[in-house]
Amino acid sequence: MAGSPGGYTGDVEVGGPADVRDLPGLTLSKLAVSEMANNVYLLRCTATGDALLVDAAAEPDAVLALVGDAPLRTVVTTHGHWDHHRALPQVVEATGATTVAHPDDAADLPVPVQRPVEHGDTVTVGEQSLEVVHLRGHTPGSIALVWRGPGDAGVHVFTGDSLFPGGVGNTRGDAERFTSLIDDVEQRLFDRLPDDTWIYPGHGKDTTLGAERPHLGEWRARGW
Repeated sequence: MAGSPGGYTGDVEVGGPADVRDLPGLTLSKLAVSEMANNVYLLRCTATGDALLVDAAAEPDAVLALVGDAPLRTVVTTHGHWDHHRALPQVVEATGATTVAHPDDAADLPVPVQRPVEHGDTVTVGEQSLEVVHLRGHTPGSIALVWRGPGDAGVHVFTGDSLFPGGVGNTRGDAERFTSLIDDVEQRLFDRLPDDTWIYPGHGKDTTLGAERPHLGEWRARGW
């Protein structure tokens, strides 16, 4: 997909550098780690310097290097699958950050969830606020985070493994789980947010809702 103003593309490789995007009010850094090529996102409020991490997936040394000297206040885990939280114990121990996840996936995490969040809750990083969106299907407690930036910053969504370029997350051939996930993704993301909404998934390249919207019918028809 086309890059954003400022040169950010979201195309990162394991072992390579983070891609950094400067937005009004927020600096976003995307890093790929592990044999699963998981995406880790560091969000830093430009006014306060406070930081929030989305998915301490693996390679704790690399994740902590990404954090650097930023005061990491919060680590949000998008869902309970093992590849998205392997570095969580080390990151929390090193930073004292508060752990956040949905209660339906909390038991799958390697550390206690200090702040359980439900659909419609908010998580803050400095002066910025992100809305929690519960997307049921990939796992029972999968969540996305929606940031509505100030001015012309646009809308940005961190979707974990619930939405990717080309489809929703893996539901293991379970028709009920697939229907639940695509219903939630359609009703809670596509029906509510504009086409230029930027999507940051748990693996791989970024996309926008506008790029994916024409294919919703195809996804439903194929069942995955």
